[in-house]
Formats: sequence, structure tokens, C-alpha cells
Amino acid sequence: MYWDADIDEMTAQELAEYLVFLEERRAEMDENEPADEDSDAFADWAERHEELEDLYDEALERLELLRR
Repeated sequence: MYWDADIDEMTAQELAEYLVFLEERRAEMDENEPADEDSDAFADWAERHEELEDLYDEALERLELLRR
């Protein structure tokens, strides 16, 4: 699975697996959160983390639509 996967083309099973993948990436990111919230590293991390959260939300919404 890739970050830029086309969630509109995924089956419900593929989306469920993709969500697990994204959860694992989020856990890895959380483990590596920069300590200095005023640093550029933290700003970059926060931006990537927000993008990941948005992608997760989109995939979850798509899965919920398919399960209706």
C-alpha cells in the first residue's frame, strides 16, 4: 500500500487493510515526535501527521460508505 493510493478504487477489505497500514504509520510517527514544539522539525512532523490524519479520515469515510 502507498500513501497516494486511490481509495475510491479500493474494496472494503482493501480499505480496512489500508486503515491498519495508516494506523501503524501514525504509531511510528507518534514515537518519533520531536520534543521541541518550536522547532522546524516539529513543524514538519506536525504537517505530515495532519496529512496522515486527513488520509485516514478519508479512507474511513469511504469504508463506511461501502458498508452501507
